[in-house]
Amino acid sequence: ELNELNEFMTDELQRKVDRAVKLIQAAGKVAKEHGQPLEICYSGGKDSDVILELARMSGVEYRAIYKNTTIDPPGTIAHAKAMGCEVMQPTQTFREIMEKKGMPNRWRRFCCGILKEYKVLDYAVVGIRRDESRARSERYHEPEVCRVYNKTKGIKSRQYLPILDWTKEDVAEFLTERGVKCHSLYYDEQGNFHPERRLGCMCCPLQSRNKRVQSFKDNPRMARFYIKAAQKYLETHPNNKITKLFNGNAYDWFTSQVFCDGERQFREQFGASDLFKDDAIDTKAFLEKEFNITL
Repeated sequence: ELNELNEFMTDELQRKVDRAVKLIQAAGKVAKEHGQPLEICYSGGKDSDVILELARMSGVEYRAIYKNTTIDPPGTIAHAKAMGCEVMQPTQTFREIMEKKGMPNRWRRFCCGILKEYKVLDYAVVGIRRDESRARSERYHEPEVCRVYNKTKGIKSRQYLPILDWTKEDVAEFLTERGVKCHSLYYDEQGNFHPERRLGCMCCPLQSRNKRVQSFKDNPRMARFYIKAAQKYLETHPNNKITKLFNGNAYDWFTSQVFCDGERQFREQFGASDLFKDDAIDTKAFLEKEFNITL
């Protein structure tokens, strides 16, 4: 009985757990009727750990699948394997994608579709919560959605969101009561769990500017990685608008992407103030100082 398993949870969380398990059981039944197990979309984060534990509690047949983005924080693949998940390799690495398409940004996040937002099975459970962001709160209203992956081919998936109305406090309480060990990045040096921390692609362009800059400072090798891939793109796309805007200089392009809102602001902050003056900031030196690396 679920109540016996969760006897120390608050009544409110117990109700959320019961609803979540029932939704997963219903989803599992539909998937089974179509000859498939249920897909548990596992990212390695705390919410993924919650839906994986809920799936285990539900007793349904499932496949827990972690899609390797090649730029997740160190230890993510090991954690996914420790949790019993399949590790699915991408058709292209993040570096290969950048060399072909350039640097992703808030308006061109093509990397997500290639690396993790693709369908494996027709019926999937996803650990999305409304209180993670305003965008998610506005986008997701029901715990069951139909997603189209390819408009031309009409590839669809039915997705279930069993913890849509959970808070981070609910997540922390549930994981504690169930004795689930999360990714090491959620714990401080004293072993305390921090549910406010988020796990995702390192230096993701969807982060706020300050958080992204800090992410590069925490992972300076990623800055070098980005610049090398960006330079490769510029060299192989000589007639591209971006190449011409930044004169084929990956240091300038990277600085514009990370520290500025567009090319105009970059010119104002880092470029020459006058056509006849040579007072442009050396972005290579700027980045080496900012991220404490040698480029």
